[in-house]
Amino acid sequence: MIDPFSTTFDAMDRLVGQLVSGVRSTASAAAGMPLDLFRTGDHYVLTMDLPGVDPGTIDVSVEDRTLTIRAERSPRTDPDVQWLARERPTGTYARQLTVGRGLALDEITASYEDGVLSLTIPVAEEARPRRIDVAHHAGGGAPTQITSGAESRAAES
Repeated sequence: MIDPFSTTFDAMDRLVGQLVSGVRSTASAAAGMPLDLFRTGDHYVLTMDLPGVDPGTIDVSVEDRTLTIRAERSPRTDPDVQWLARERPTGTYARQLTVGRGLALDEITASYEDGVLSLTIPVAEEARPRRIDVAHHAGGGAPTQITSGAESRAAES
């Protein structure tokens, strides 16, 4: 089975990183937006860690076969704060994934809870596996249904 998601995230991450910040590397873009992707049943699930992101800044879009996810983590701007350590990155983050054919891109759903963005991407109906029934004409008579061995054994029980 062909994976409808390109596994070459590096080139897209590098391009988006250059466009968004001009200097962000692929590693830091992926580190800022780590993701998991898996298939379950007739849909894919993409989860992405976005802790501290304002939910109003999250933007998910699809154009042609490119899925783009953007989000922003704002810096703390309290004037009375004296920073002792500041390791949490701020700014705009973006990831782009090239998706293959066979997905229902117009039916993607998204939710954001506890710092995790979840996308559910259904497999298109025409791309789902299906069983084809085969009719058999025995000796010029009426057609009979051919069933798999497991089905015929179950029917005999």
